[in-house]
Amino acid sequence: MSEQPAKRALLSVYDKTGVVGLARGLSELGWQLISSGGTARAIGEAGIAVTDVAEYTGSPIMLGHRVVTLHPRIHGGLLADRNDPEHRADLETHGIDPIDLVVGNLYPFQSNVDDFEHGAQRREELIDIGGPTMVRAAAKNHEFVGVVVDPADYPTVLEELRADGELSTATRRRLARNAFAHTAAYDASVVSWFDDTDEASDRTDPLPDSLHLALDRVADLRYGENPHQTGARYRFAQQEGWWDRATQHGGKAMSYLNVFDTEAAHQLVYALGTEPTAVVIKHANPCGAAVAGDLTEAYRLAHEGDPISAFGGIVAVNGELPLALAEALSGVFTEVVVAPSYEPAALAKLLEKKNLRVIESPPPGSPLLDIRTVDGGFLVQTADRVVVDREAWQVATDRSPTEAEWIDLEFAWRLAARVSSNCIVMVKDGQAVGIGAGQQNRRDAGRIAADKADGRAVGGACASDAFFPFRDGLDAAASAGCTAVVQPGGSVRDDEVIAAANEHGMAMVFTGERHFKH
Repeated sequence: MSEQPAKRALLSVYDKTGVVGLARGLSELGWQLISSGGTARAIGEAGIAVTDVAEYTGSPIMLGHRVVTLHPRIHGGLLADRNDPEHRADLETHGIDPIDLVVGNLYPFQSNVDDFEHGAQRREELIDIGGPTMVRAAAKNHEFVGVVVDPADYPTVLEELRADGELSTATRRRLARNAFAHTAAYDASVVSWFDDTDEASDRTDPLPDSLHLALDRVADLRYGENPHQTGARYRFAQQEGWWDRATQHGGKAMSYLNVFDTEAAHQLVYALGTEPTAVVIKHANPCGAAVAGDLTEAYRLAHEGDPISAFGGIVAVNGELPLALAEALSGVFTEVVVAPSYEPAALAKLLEKKNLRVIESPPPGSPLLDIRTVDGGFLVQTADRVVVDREAWQVATDRSPTEAEWIDLEFAWRLAARVSSNCIVMVKDGQAVGIGAGQQNRRDAGRIAADKADGRAVGGACASDAFFPFRDGLDAAASAGCTAVVQPGGSVRDDEVIAAANEHGMAMVFTGERHFKH
């Protein structure tokens, strides 16, 4: 019985996590190991036999490490169809041995240039050429070659090789798919870098000519928007958001809507300012929001804004959650609480509620683009940014707002930008007392807000996310007791609305900027 030829593995990784253990396992199975640079050094220093790529190819590493594995003896060994007589003849003619396994991952393109292992003065030096070429070659020829780009797969690969002597077809296909995802994500990050740093371009369009989205599935959700739907959270490859740094201390697994609504709450509470602030979110819309001298009082006011809608809502605060607030929450059915930190006694109190999800997280980031699906693609826009600038706003009425009214107007305006359109928001003394959200006409939004305010808006502010097309919306705000209004302006009937405000003795401010949210 003829002896089986030795299997060959080419190991060339930037992230060396676990690679020595994998190399040792392969060596114990009788595999020949080929490697270069830091990978070869790490393997050799562990006392494992390894052949350097330069020795294997007979060609030295050159161009400051730019050319290492780019050689026919490497790529011929990776790409050969071993069932093709012509390919086998070419291998024999040129003295090329098949390579059965590639272990490779790419330069960390988004990392600090100063930390680059091979030394770099410019970001371009982190654009890996040999690595993607080698990984793609192995993945293309996955019928014969295994390719591993994720250290998490090392144990599985070793276990299968030990048990069966080779990788199954299903495993090779799965690994190849992951390899192409790895290189696609890498290329996407390079494209994004060009878009973000093209200083030589005089293009003023904030949207790139093409979008290359690479997303990793990082968390399975309890279910989707409804229990019969499957849901998961994905994140941009090689990036992290606040969710990746958050800790869930208790409660059931998050569902799609839990994540969606918690995102809305966490973003909103930091958008409303730096004073102690609390918000209550229901179906992605605020049903309560308030600013106060402390977080417990802010939460009490936010909850009182609309206690019926607060049932089953999401609560977010922008400071360390104290025990008093936890005790206030104990009697209210709440799905999720999110805060940057918790007093130990407060956390213990909240965890007494079996199904309450308690999230500890740093402040959220600010996405640059807003992306939604449409048939055949995506709808993309720059993210909405709310600018509050009294100097830039225009007082349109005979009377200017008082200082107290200005404070409520600013709060109402920030809040209205995060409420589904059409919307009307009424605020009094830093408390949202009436929110009319997602209506097909502004009059109904105003009526809903006034009904919820139930007399509490007297002397307060009203914000409209878009202009009043008719005076009836302004009249509704006046009937609710609002004495100041903020809106974009720009209607053909602005004069009628201004006249109505003057009739009611109201102060009205035009921002010149609409904040629709659909």
